Amino acid sequence: MNATPELQHFKTQRLVIIGLGLIGGSLACALQKARAAGDVSIGTIVGCNRSLEGLQNAQQQGMIDEYSTDAAEAVKDADVVILGVPVLSIRPMLEQIREYLKPGAVVSDVGSVKKVVVNDMQELLADTGVHWVPAHPIAGSEQSGVSAARADLFIDRKIILTPPENSDPQAVATIDAMWRGTGAQRFHMSVDEHDRVLAATSHLPHLLAFSLVDTLANQDQGWDVFKFAAGGFRDFSRIAASDPQMWHDIFLTNRDAVVDALDLFTADLAQLRQQLMNEDGESLIETFKRAKAARDHFSGQFTKQDQIN
Repeated sequence: MNATPELQHFKTQRLVIIGLGLIGGSLACALQKARAAGDVSIGTIVGCNRSLEGLQNAQQQGMIDEYSTDAAEAVKDADVVILGVPVLSIRPMLEQIREYLKPGAVVSDVGSVKKVVVNDMQELLADTGVHWVPAHPIAGSEQSGVSAARADLFIDRKIILTPPENSDPQAVATIDAMWRGTGAQRFHMSVDEHDRVLAATSHLPHLLAFSLVDTLANQDQGWDVFKFAAGGFRDFSRIAASDPQMWHDIFLTNRDAVVDALDLFTADLAQLRQQLMNEDGESLIETFKRAKAARDHFSGQFTKQDQIN
């Protein structure tokens, strides 16, 4: 896995973002800012959502140039289409728009799981003359919706591209350059490696946070527990405020990798429980020391944005 080289200046006539949530809206904001600075060349940025009011507000705020509630209509003549919808909504969206995509158009996404997306794109776009370059911006927060969008969300954040081996190089370069225009760091990774790594470092922590908060909330005096919770609980539990539908899709589509990570964690947790029951302080302190050493070693890889979000 290596950062991609600096490629061409991002240039397109018509870019369509379907799904103006936190990620899609922030991408629109970031590209508007980059266009104003001359870092990218975009003719028209089009937003597509089901909410007409949300689209109108996005246009009034300068987030998008045009809008449509009809995805099929929006993608006509589009050079680049970004699917900002939940993972399980990508296939239905592709089925809706594929007949309206022009040959040579480049389709990408922002999903946190890649194998299912690659399979769907391969099946639905293979004979259309349309290129596809799956991508995953590792960015965001527990907030969701277009109202949480901001232009600096991707600065110094990691964007993982998972193009199939036979991908069109120009199409890959196009998506790489688009993300470079947002200030992001771009990496290439295989689909299987992406899903395995993200299961351990992102999906499992979210699953644990959802579970812990739900467990405490179901206690007889759960609300008192939250009232007196310390900073560590606040920091860990923050991600349990994330969009339930999005994470529902992620867990189901990356089930095997998440279960593998969960099984490994469960085994280690059982071992810790046994150490506590045995009052094995020496083993406990060794576990804590290893964890601290690992965290200290890798903490330098976290960006300022990672510290904030």
